[in-house]
Amino acid sequence: MALITAEQVKAAYDALATGKRDHIAEHWAEDMRWLVPGHNRLSGWKDDLDAFIDFMAEVGRLSGNSFRMDAIAVMFADDFSADVTHNLGNRAGEPDRILDIDVVHFLKWRDGKVIEGRGAIFGDGTTQYDAFWA
Repeated sequence: MALITAEQVKAAYDALATGKRDHIAEHWAEDMRWLVPGHNRLSGWKDDLDAFIDFMAEVGRLSGNSFRMDAIAVMFADDFSADVTHNLGNRAGEPDRILDIDVVHFLKWRDGKVIEGRGAIFGDGTTQYDAFWA
Protein backbone atom coordinates (compact mmCIF):
# COMPACT_ATOMS: atom_id res chain seq x y z
CA MET A 1 0.00 0.00 0.00
CA ALA A 2 1.18 3.47 -0.89
CA LEU A 3 0.18 6.51 1.08
CA ILE A 4 -1.70 8.95 -1.16
CA THR A 5 -0.91 12.63 -0.69
CA ALA A 6 -2.86 15.84 -1.24
CA GLU A 7 -0.32 16.72 -3.93
CA GLN A 8 -1.16 13.54 -5.88
CA VAL A 9 -4.87 14.28 -5.72
CA LYS A 10 -4.30 17.86 -6.92
CA ALA A 11 -2.00 16.67 -9.72
CA ALA A 12 -4.63 14.18 -10.91
CA TYR A 13 -7.32 16.86 -11.15
CA ASP A 14 -4.91 19.36 -12.70
CA ALA A 15 -4.05 16.79 -15.39
CA LEU A 16 -7.73 16.16 -16.02
CA ALA A 17 -8.34 19.88 -16.49
CA THR A 18 -5.81 19.98 -19.36
CA GLY A 19 -7.93 17.66 -21.48
CA LYS A 20 -4.68 16.11 -22.79
CA ARG A 21 -5.00 12.34 -22.76
CA ASP A 22 -1.27 11.61 -22.36
CA HIS A 23 -1.05 13.90 -19.34
CA ILE A 24 -4.29 12.53 -17.86
CA ALA A 25 -2.99 8.95 -18.24
CA GLU A 26 -0.05 9.79 -15.98
CA HIS A 27 -2.51 10.05 -13.06
CA TRP A 28 -5.61 8.06 -14.12
CA ALA A 29 -5.33 4.32 -14.94
CA GLU A 30 -6.37 3.00 -18.36
CA ASP A 31 -8.71 0.50 -16.68
CA MET A 32 -10.23 3.01 -14.26
CA ARG A 33 -13.94 3.22 -13.48
CA TRP A 34 -15.95 6.29 -12.47
CA LEU A 35 -19.49 6.41 -11.13
CA VAL A 36 -21.41 9.58 -11.93
CA PRO A 37 -24.25 10.04 -9.42
CA GLY A 38 -27.83 10.99 -10.15
CA HIS A 39 -30.50 10.22 -12.69
CA ASN A 40 -29.58 12.25 -15.75
CA ARG A 41 -27.94 11.86 -19.16
CA LEU A 42 -24.44 11.75 -17.63
CA SER A 43 -25.17 9.37 -14.73
CA GLY A 44 -23.76 5.86 -14.49
CA TRP A 45 -20.45 4.04 -14.74
CA LYS A 46 -17.67 5.17 -17.08
CA ASP A 47 -15.71 1.95 -17.53
CA ASP A 48 -12.28 3.02 -18.77
CA LEU A 49 -10.09 6.09 -19.19
CA ASP A 50 -11.48 6.98 -22.62
CA ALA A 51 -15.09 6.81 -21.39
CA PHE A 52 -14.13 9.01 -18.43
CA ILE A 53 -12.37 11.55 -20.68
CA ASP A 54 -15.42 11.56 -22.99
CA PHE A 55 -17.65 12.19 -19.95
CA MET A 56 -15.49 15.13 -18.87
CA ALA A 57 -15.54 16.53 -22.42
CA GLU A 58 -19.35 16.31 -22.39
CA VAL A 59 -19.43 18.19 -19.07
CA GLY A 60 -17.34 20.91 -20.72
CA ARG A 61 -19.53 21.02 -23.81
CA LEU A 62 -22.83 21.12 -21.92
CA SER A 63 -21.55 23.83 -19.56
CA GLY A 64 -19.90 25.96 -22.24
CA ASN A 65 -16.64 25.14 -20.44
CA SER A 66 -17.85 27.07 -17.39
CA PHE A 67 -17.88 24.03 -15.06
CA ARG A 68 -15.27 24.14 -12.31
CA MET A 69 -14.49 22.32 -9.10
CA ASP A 70 -13.01 24.39 -6.29
CA ALA A 71 -11.19 22.27 -3.71
CA ILE A 72 -12.35 22.58 -0.10
CA ALA A 73 -10.60 19.65 1.60
CA VAL A 74 -8.69 16.45 0.81
CA MET A 75 -8.48 13.40 3.05
CA PHE A 76 -6.40 10.31 2.40
CA ALA A 77 -5.44 6.96 3.88
CA ASP A 78 -3.41 4.19 2.30
CA ASP A 79 -4.72 3.72 -1.28
CA PHE A 80 -7.78 5.91 -0.88
CA SER A 81 -8.59 9.60 -0.96
CA ALA A 82 -11.70 11.71 -0.58
CA ASP A 83 -11.93 15.28 -1.74
CA VAL A 84 -14.63 17.81 -1.06
CA THR A 85 -15.24 20.34 -3.82
CA HIS A 86 -17.60 23.18 -4.53
CA ASN A 87 -18.86 22.68 -8.10
CA LEU A 88 -20.07 25.64 -10.08
CA GLY A 89 -21.13 26.15 -13.68
CA ASN A 90 -23.67 27.53 -16.10
CA ARG A 91 -25.47 25.52 -18.75
CA ALA A 92 -24.23 26.43 -22.26
CA GLY A 93 -26.54 29.01 -23.81
CA GLU A 94 -28.62 29.27 -20.63
CA PRO A 95 -26.89 31.73 -18.26
CA ASP A 96 -29.68 31.49 -15.68
CA ARG A 97 -29.33 27.68 -15.42
CA ILE A 98 -26.70 27.38 -12.68
CA LEU A 99 -25.10 24.44 -10.93
CA ASP A 100 -23.88 25.38 -7.45
CA ILE A 101 -23.31 22.31 -5.22
CA ASP A 102 -20.86 20.64 -2.86
CA VAL A 103 -19.54 17.20 -3.84
CA VAL A 104 -17.36 14.47 -2.35
CA HIS A 105 -15.26 12.30 -4.67
CA PHE A 106 -14.08 9.00 -3.21
CA LEU A 107 -11.02 7.72 -5.10
CA LYS A 108 -9.24 4.38 -5.02
CA TRP A 109 -5.59 4.39 -6.15
CA ARG A 110 -3.17 1.77 -7.50
CA ASP A 111 0.50 2.43 -8.25
CA GLY A 112 -0.01 6.19 -7.96
CA LYS A 113 -2.99 6.33 -10.33
CA VAL A 114 -6.74 6.58 -9.78
CA ILE A 115 -8.40 3.25 -10.58
CA GLU A 116 -11.91 4.01 -9.34
CA GLY A 117 -13.90 7.08 -8.40
CA ARG A 118 -17.38 7.78 -7.13
CA GLY A 119 -19.09 11.12 -6.72
CA ALA A 120 -21.50 11.87 -3.89
CA ILE A 121 -23.86 14.84 -3.75
CA PHE A 122 -25.85 15.78 -0.67
CA GLY A 123 -29.28 17.21 0.14
CA ASP A 124 -31.04 19.19 -2.56
CA GLY A 125 -27.79 19.23 -4.54
CA THR A 126 -28.81 15.93 -6.11
CA THR A 127 -32.01 17.45 -7.48
CA GLN A 128 -30.13 20.49 -8.73
CA TYR A 129 -27.47 18.27 -10.36
CA ASP A 130 -30.05 16.18 -12.22
CA ALA A 131 -31.98 19.25 -13.37
CA PHE A 132 -28.80 20.98 -14.56
CA TRP A 133 -27.72 18.08 -16.80
CA ALA A 134 -31.27 17.10 -17.94
